[in-house]
Amino acid sequence: MTQTSDNVTWLTQEAYNQLKAELEYLSGPARTEISKKIEAAREEGDLRENGGYHAAKEEQGKQELRVRQLEQLLETAKVGVAPADDGVVAPGMVVTIAFEGDENDTMTFLLASREYASGDIETYSPQSPLGSGVNGKKVGAEAQYELPNGKMASVTVLDAKPYQG
Repeated sequence: MTQTSDNVTWLTQEAYNQLKAELEYLSGPARTEISKKIEAAREEGDLRENGGYHAAKEEQGKQELRVRQLEQLLETAKVGVAPADDGVVAPGMVVTIAFEGDENDTMTFLLASREYASGDIETYSPQSPLGSGVNGKKVGAEAQYELPNGKMASVTVLDAKPYQG
């Protein structure tokens, strides 16, 4: 799905289209909607005690931040193909690992940009400690990464398959 190298974010055509559609909605119809909410709340009177006005302004701020994030992401995006199903961990793959010392203690996650985070599967960025540790490893290989406390942890890559979304 995505792969980041330096300032380039690699996206599948489907992911690019999805993010582009979100940007078009947020910078078009969604802007009009929030402007109408703000204007309606403004007409209610005293803005200092107007909860609807303040909530609408906060929503507008969050929406504009997302617009800027999407513009920046799409500006540096390159459209590519999904990763190969060759057993080598890469961004856009669902990875299953086992923690050192307990082969029954496993975790499955999507290695991808946070743009892909969903409730369906936990997502780790390729730049995260775990993500960078497993990225490029073959199924069966051991990977090490640094824990927040500074200690090193080891995992074994059990499986790596392209994400089917």
